[in-house]
Amino acid sequence: MGGPRGAGWVAAGLLLGAGACYCIYRLTRGRRRGDRELGIRSSKSAEDLTDGSYDDVLNAEQLQKLLYLLESTEDPVIIERALITLGNNAAFSVNQAIIRELGGIPIVANKINHSNQSIKEKALNALNNLSVNVENQIKIKVQVLKLLLNLSENPAMTEGLLRAQVDSSFLSLYDSHVAKEILLRVLTLFQNIKNCLKIEGHLAVQPTFTEGSLFFLLHGEECAQKIRALVDHHDAEVKEKVVTIIPKI
Repeated sequence: MGGPRGAGWVAAGLLLGAGACYCIYRLTRGRRRGDRELGIRSSKSAEDLTDGSYDDVLNAEQLQKLLYLLESTEDPVIIERALITLGNNAAFSVNQAIIRELGGIPIVANKINHSNQSIKEKALNALNNLSVNVENQIKIKVQVLKLLLNLSENPAMTEGLLRAQVDSSFLSLYDSHVAKEILLRVLTLFQNIKNCLKIEGHLAVQPTFTEGSLFFLLHGEECAQKIRALVDHHDAEVKEKVVTIIPKI
């Protein structure tokens, strides 16, 4: 799914992930094969690229150094500065493609699990800029959905996940034209949350979940209708998943 609509739900998913990231699992660190092969190391020049006074648009070599620095350092100040620089450069269409090709999307996405809230925000901003590129949207979907699925499998995380504020465009993920892999993930997300609520003994309505939260989104009639409609999906695996979920709606 591309264009403004696609960018809208991607942003919604990212905000959902951010709202639930305080107590989370760490995403598997992706290592960029190109860095290993080329033996690139962070250097003073790489750190210089994060200087707020550096206003030039970075080229591919500079972006690669910056990504390696972001991946290898534990210094929160440098991480935040690197994310700001990447976010600014991700506003340019040519760099949106370069950052993807350098393996930068999972590196940036990993930072939304950081304990520092400011770093989370900078990572989300960078991903939001990267999501303007249609090809990048596909990669960002899998990163965000993996994060949400990890959260939904742990009953201890359920309440925080359900409280997260989510734009209604997130429900577009449950449309029949969405790729099978994405559909199966969001259906599993719904199923996991329902199972966790059952385990925890939650009632159908909780006063702690405000309007606009994921709880109200997934418990609304629009979501139920979308899931029921998937019973007629052309893919047998999707239909099977829906049949197991419908009794929980």
